[in-house]
Parts: sequence; C-alpha cells; structure tokens
Amino acid sequence: MYSFFGTWPWYLSGFIIGVVMLLLVYFGKTFGMSSNLRTMCSILGAGKTSEFFRFDWKAQRWNLAVVAGAMMGGFIATHYLTDTTKSVQLNPKIVTELQQMHIDAPNGKLLPDALAGTDALSDPKIIAILLVGGILVGFGTRYGGGCTSGHAITGLSNLQLPSLIAVMGFFIGGLIMSWFLLPLIFG
Repeated sequence: MYSFFGTWPWYLSGFIIGVVMLLLVYFGKTFGMSSNLRTMCSILGAGKTSEFFRFDWKAQRWNLAVVAGAMMGGFIATHYLTDTTKSVQLNPKIVTELQQMHIDAPNGKLLPDALAGTDALSDPKIIAILLVGGILVGFGTRYGGGCTSGHAITGLSNLQLPSLIAVMGFFIGGLIMSWFLLPLIFG
C-alpha cells in the first residue's frame, strides 16, 4: 500500500513533472528558478543599474507563483507529508568518506553541521566557500542561460541541445567538486 509519507516513487513524481511540463509548453511558458530571481531583482529596481534587469517583469508575474509554490510545497512536505520517525539514511561508505574529511555525519539531516550549522557560519573558510560557490553558481547560471532546473527539466524535455550540454556540465562539475575539490579543501 502506498503512503504519502516518505519518498514518492519515481513513476509518480516523474509523471507529475511531465504533466506540469506539458501544461507549461501548452501555455507557452518555461520553467526555471533563475528567471524568478531575475524577476524579483527587476521588481526591486535592479534595472536602474543593469540593462539585464530592464524588462517587462509584469509579464513574468506568473513565474513568481513558482517560487511561492516551491516554498509552500517545501513547508507542506516537511510538516505534513514527512514521517518524522524516520531520518535521512546515508550509505555507510559516504559517512566514512565524510569522516576522512573531518566532517561529521549529518545525523538524519540533509546537510552536516560542519557545512550548514550555526558554528560553520562563523568559520571564514566556510564563508569563503559559500561566497565563491555562490558567485560561481550566479556566473554559471547567467553564462549558461539558465539554472539546473530550467535546463534539466524544461530544456531536456524540449530536446534542446544547449540544455543537454549544460546538464552534462552540471554533472561533470558536481563530480569534480565531490571527488577532487571537496577532499582537497577538507582533507
């Protein structure tokens, strides 16, 4: 018997994503989180200092529903659809690899305290990693013409070659970070 608690099966989640993508294509819309950030920056007046933010943001108001939906969906999933008696289980090999880098296991959370805890935010090394990572993500999003969700969901479902290349770059970058740079930084 299926329960809404826990991880949804791939075939249900994939079907829902597919239906949403068909609806967006039907209405001539595209999906991606970076376009929402651009819209919010434009609303807040960033167009006064940068040509990139000078556009008709009112035509993109519907896109802000994506942000609101993501926030509400996260809240609902966390508070009403999550089995709180279970925690995130990591592969023991991953826990061992984290310990080799002097990072404690997340203990049921999604991120270890060494990277996302309140103590980490007072460590200049962690702050530098977050700042450099944020700049690289922002640059890559702008340079690549979209974010991971836009390319991986919208672009690939529309069979766009630039999105395929971007998604391959995301995976290669993730592999380089997790297998080479992260152990170099924390090793």
